[in-house]
Order: sequence, then structure tokens, then C-alpha cells
Amino acid sequence: MLTPALVIASSFAYLLLLFAVAYWADRRAQAGRSVIANPWTYALSLAVYCTAWTYFGSVGRAASGGVW
Repeated sequence: MLTPALVIASSFAYLLLLFAVAYWADRRAQAGRSVIANPWTYALSLAVYCTAWTYFGSVGRAASGGVW
């Protein structure tokens, strides 16, 4: 079983990671090497977006109409 301390520590570590990535991307943008201009970033973000919509749409459909 997950302890509350482990869940809180994991959540805090995840937030720190998100802020670190945002800080890194900001620093690159200030240096003129924006991460947004990279086609790989666009392609991967689009893939994550579509996958999330597919997953949550499937879960919602299964919850409302059953698995089969």
C-alpha cells in the first residue's frame, strides 16, 4: 500500500521536475534556441495529445456503455 508520505513526496518531485523542464526551456528561448521551433517537440506533443484523447474517450465510453 502506498503511504501518504510517499504519495506527497512523489507529487512534489513530479512538480519539481515540471518546473525544472519549464526553467530549462525558458533559458533556451532566451538564448535564441527555442524548444518550440523544433519539429520533434511539435510531433511528440501532438502524439501525446491524441493519445490522451483516445484513452480518456475510450474510458468514458466504457464507463457509460459497458466494455462490449
